[in-house]
Amino acid sequence: MRLRLAAIAMGLGLWLASANGAAAQSADIQIKDAWARATPGAAQTAAAYVTILSAVGDRLTAVSTPVAQKADLHNMTMDGSVMKMRQVDAIDLPAGQTVTLKPGGYHIMLTGLAKPLKDGDTFPLTLTFDKASARDVTVAVQKVGATAPSMPGMDMPMHH
Repeated sequence: MRLRLAAIAMGLGLWLASANGAAAQSADIQIKDAWARATPGAAQTAAAYVTILSAVGDRLTAVSTPVAQKADLHNMTMDGSVMKMRQVDAIDLPAGQTVTLKPGGYHIMLTGLAKPLKDGDTFPLTLTFDKASARDVTVAVQKVGATAPSMPGMDMPMHH
C-alpha cells in the first residue's frame, strides 16, 4: 500500500511539474535594451529597437505606442549601394536565439510622433506575439545618432 501511494504521488508530481513547465515555457519571453534615438527638430518619424529572447519559437507580430499615430515592423537592407526599407508582417523569433532589432536591420518604425523624442525621456511600447501574451516595455530615448543602447541598467527581463 505504501509503495502504491508513493508511485501515485510520484506520478502526480511528474504531471504537475510537466504542466507547470509547459506554462512557464509558453510565456518565457525576455525583452531587454528597448531604446530609440532622439529626434532632431520637428521630425515626425523615429525608430525603436529592442532585443528579444524567446525560449520557444514565436513571432513578433505587432507593436503599438501612445507616442506615435502608427508603429510598424520594418526591415532595412542594402541592395548594392541602395538602402531599401520595407514593412514586414512579423519577425521570426527562433527558439532559444536572441533577435536584436537594431539600426540597419529589423526595427520598429514610429510615424506621426505626438512630440519630438528627447534624450533621457522614456515611453511605453507594447509588443504583440503570435503565441506569448503581449508585453509592455519602457523605451529609453538616447541621443541623436546613437547606435546602441547606452544604459545597461535599462535591461528589463520580462517573465510572466
